[in-house]
Amino acid sequence: MALSCGTVAAADKTKVDQATKRVERGAKQIGQGQVGFGFREMFAGIGHTIVEGAKFSGENIKEFFAGKK
Repeated sequence: MALSCGTVAAADKTKVDQATKRVERGAKQIGQGQVGFGFREMFAGIGHTIVEGAKFSGENIKEFFAGKK
């Protein structure tokens, strides 16, 4: 059972990591002179990072108080 819970948490963290990488890609594009597209990518990534991070944190807190961890 513990293995399956760890797999679910890893899948949720993957979404956070993907959104974070989107921020990094946007910043690199800005550095390469693609300012318009870079800002759009970076700020979309920031928004997704906030949303997915909140979901991930909420699930971890819920599991903690439910005694699953």
